[in-house]
Amino acid sequence: MKKFFLLLLTTFLLIGCSSDDETIYDYIGTWSGTYSGTDKGLWNFVVADDGDVTGTMHSEVNNENYNISGHLDASGQLTADLGLPADGQFTGTLTIDKKGNGNWTNAVPTPTRSGAWTGEKNK
Repeated sequence: MKKFFLLLLTTFLLIGCSSDDETIYDYIGTWSGTYSGTDKGLWNFVVADDGDVTGTMHSEVNNENYNISGHLDASGQLTADLGLPADGQFTGTLTIDKKGNGNWTNAVPTPTRSGAWTGEKNK
């Protein structure tokens, strides 16, 4: 009976631990960095405990702010819309060693601009 109970307990423990529960917490917090390309500036966003991402990208060229709104999955893949309404994309990868990088595009103001971004998790 004890063996059956231990087997059942172990099974429930393994089922109850999903990869989202184990890894999303490495990314929760505020991230910031720079972006460059056909525009340049600063960005920052917050990763919530459910993986939702909200933040801002500030253009030094146009002196405008663009909203970042999206989601981060448990493996660190970021997919976000840029602008309000969505006129571009802010995508990339965050790592558990607190670094991030990716690409961005923005169609407002015209012509469409694009480039790369890098950053890190704030302490």
